[in-house]
Amino acid sequence: MGKSAAIFLLCGAVSVWAQQHPRDKDIHDADTLAWWHTTEALSGDDMEGRDTGSAAYLRAADYVVGRFKAAGLQPAGDGGSYLQNVALHEVAVTGDGTSFAVVRAGGSGSGVEAPIEFLQEITLTPAVGMPVEVEAPLAFRGYCGKDAMKDVAGKIVVCFASQRMGMPPTAERSANARAGGAVGLVNVDDPFFTIEPPRWPIPYARTVAAVGSERAAGAGTALLVMRLKAEVLARVIAGSGKDAAAILTAGGHMQPLESFEIPAKLRVKLHVTTKEYSSPNVLAMLPGSDAALKDQVLVIAAHLDGYGYGTPVNGDNLYNGALDDAAYVALVIQFADDVKAGRLPAPKRSVLVCAFMGEEKGLLGSNYFVAHLTVPRERLVADINLDQLRPLFPLKILTAEAIDETTLGDTARAVGAGMGIVLRPDMEPERGLLRRADQYPFLRIGVPAISFVFGFDAGTDAERRYREWYNVRYHRPQDDLTQPVNFDAAKTFDDFLYKLTETVANAPERPAFKMGSSFMPKAVAGKVESK
Repeated sequence: MGKSAAIFLLCGAVSVWAQQHPRDKDIHDADTLAWWHTTEALSGDDMEGRDTGSAAYLRAADYVVGRFKAAGLQPAGDGGSYLQNVALHEVAVTGDGTSFAVVRAGGSGSGVEAPIEFLQEITLTPAVGMPVEVEAPLAFRGYCGKDAMKDVAGKIVVCFASQRMGMPPTAERSANARAGGAVGLVNVDDPFFTIEPPRWPIPYARTVAAVGSERAAGAGTALLVMRLKAEVLARVIAGSGKDAAAILTAGGHMQPLESFEIPAKLRVKLHVTTKEYSSPNVLAMLPGSDAALKDQVLVIAAHLDGYGYGTPVNGDNLYNGALDDAAYVALVIQFADDVKAGRLPAPKRSVLVCAFMGEEKGLLGSNYFVAHLTVPRERLVADINLDQLRPLFPLKILTAEAIDETTLGDTARAVGAGMGIVLRPDMEPERGLLRRADQYPFLRIGVPAISFVFGFDAGTDAERRYREWYNVRYHRPQDDLTQPVNFDAAKTFDDFLYKLTETVANAPERPAFKMGSSFMPKAVAGKVESK
């Protein structure tokens, strides 16, 4: 080979490498660089968004297994493997053959239809046993508290779906509608709930549940539960003499809302598909180095699944899930690599690393794991959950879920203080993040757990970046490898995790619940249960 040809091939290889790793120039730390390369591997387009149960998810799981093996971790799944397979049942509503329309009487007695676009303006929660065709009168019942659900039998009830503290949550609205004999429920978005504003379009309408669960069996699910974009309310209540904008404003400010009948029906036709498949958690153990403590196990977890392909946003239909949550599966892998390489000290307690499936479908993997533990519950000392931390701005503040429930929160505060990071309780509890991520099942079985989100002070550039991410990227195709990332902040959090893990794994005392915690475990019939 001539010298010029060799140079040409070398330049070509460098060019390909630059295309594969276009952000290397922005990263000045070897550990962060390796973490980001793993993030690229897990959230590149070829991983197709890692949707639960998909072939792409299985490829991602195989990749994680390979990395766990290479890091010297031992299998901690079923039957001596790295996998814990979960049998799943799926109910989905597809666009073809599905329609929603408001129907009003025409001058000649024929119905006049006003279509509502599926996944762009209206969606629903598919359920086993739900009707596939419904046409019923509409009635507005304010916040759909129990007292408001009068004369709703055989109707579709429209509710203002406030997420604010003290207002009826979704499950309560649904229960009230069922109790009143309604055939359907339409939850109208609160456009004034700006801490987590409603986002459209919806990727898809799909419900996945573990086979054998109540959700998969369809108990009490005949009610059609729908969600409506706020801007569409005016079309739905047209002819009622009511002002949709005034209703939305009053609801958004928790003011009283009157009930009224809507002179129209909602016609719903659904094309429903069902299927069964399995999808695995990936579980591996790093044995502890201390003879007295190695039987105790600290869990570090992140969720491997994303949304896969869905409704396009700005022409892109692939929901890569880079920061939510490939980046933090990558961090779990990086931790294991660093211990094997001697860059981090071997922990005294054992560490169970988990890449859970199905978080985006309702904490399926973590719920299954705590119900089918591969490690005895009494050996689990704590869970540190990593989910969509979003290193978008310098890390000075972390908010933490369950920080005041256990001594694990005190430890996290102390570790943060040593790094100049202030830890705070969740500033926006209305979002329900405590119950929406994989730390919650551990708390329910009496295992101390914690998770973190990059925090901010009101009115700062950090808040602006945080809000922008939720508005533009959260659960959208725009959560991909091209989005803004502050790699120095990512390094700071990675170092925080490493230090927190070392501190918890090596402390003489295991974390404990604080008196008064709502998750304080109690002994019942020889078992540990949570209140």
